[in-house]
Amino acid sequence: MPLKFYRVSTTIKENVKFTKDTYFYWYKLMLLLRRFEEKAGQLYGMQKIRGFCHLYIGQEALAAGCMSATEPGDTFITAYRDHGLALAKGVTANACMAELYGKATGCSKGKGGSMHFFGVEERFFGGHGIVGAQIGTGAGLAFAEKYKGTNNVSLTFFGDGAARQGILHETFNLAMLWKLPVIFICENNNYAMGTSVQRTSNVIDIYKLADAYDMPGDSVDGMSPEAVHEAVHRAVKRAREGGGPTLLEVKTYRYKGHSMSDPQKYRTKEEVEEYKQRDPIDYTREKLLKDFNVPESEIEAINEQTKKIVDDSVKFAEESPWPGDDELLKDVYIQQDYPFIVD
Repeated sequence: MPLKFYRVSTTIKENVKFTKDTYFYWYKLMLLLRRFEEKAGQLYGMQKIRGFCHLYIGQEALAAGCMSATEPGDTFITAYRDHGLALAKGVTANACMAELYGKATGCSKGKGGSMHFFGVEERFFGGHGIVGAQIGTGAGLAFAEKYKGTNNVSLTFFGDGAARQGILHETFNLAMLWKLPVIFICENNNYAMGTSVQRTSNVIDIYKLADAYDMPGDSVDGMSPEAVHEAVHRAVKRAREGGGPTLLEVKTYRYKGHSMSDPQKYRTKEEVEEYKQRDPIDYTREKLLKDFNVPESEIEAINEQTKKIVDDSVKFAEESPWPGDDELLKDVYIQQDYPFIVD
């Protein structure tokens, strides 16, 4: 049987006991993200994947909690560590792996690479390589939803390093002024590349930046899918009711380096191992086994199905064609009667 991913209804309220279905959803989703990223790292070492590559390993609980607390029409936008959120939002493993290979069947037609995943139908708007650029764009997505009169919310993700960018403050001001339906989510994994938050800011509790704009803000345990779900659910509910933005500082951790070229000399192995003791996938697996009496064989079946999805995505990418020369100027310009664009 194919591995099925299903959405947990947002009728789930905060501070309630989550169901077995919820934990199954989280486990399947987080495992897919983990296995995909592990394979991507392996293929990068084999030089099958070139360029930059920033893995999401360790941060899966954030994607899982956000997905169970939102609806399909809500938009996601993030920075260059984007594989996990793209997969969570529904961009297929085939399209994601093909994009890493630079193939025409990729989610950005093979022209975006690791840092620029995109999925219009899935409401996933990147994948942005410029630090902090997506913060303003995420508010723009929220403005569009408000202008069109929808009930959709924009979830705008950025790292702790991007919290130092000027665009954050300009965006916060306008988002509060116009009460835009946007949730600003800082994925604080402690290091901007290799520089800790403590070395870059006098304000190390990033959620407190919201205070300057009278914006609701909160600190969230990013290793817990339950905590992420509850915080995002509250923020999304407020936004849908016209209450405007929220800043969530989600404290998470990446087990791998900033990118594949990172020697990680700025942190100790002991620190990494300490965070691995709270691995969200292991935690969710144990919840299913012990609290819901799920048989080990059922867990193993999910593991095998997930492995097959990832293996199939590699085969799909390997067999897919490269983009043709006619793709060079497509998706770059809107071609009208401009003399400088040559067919």
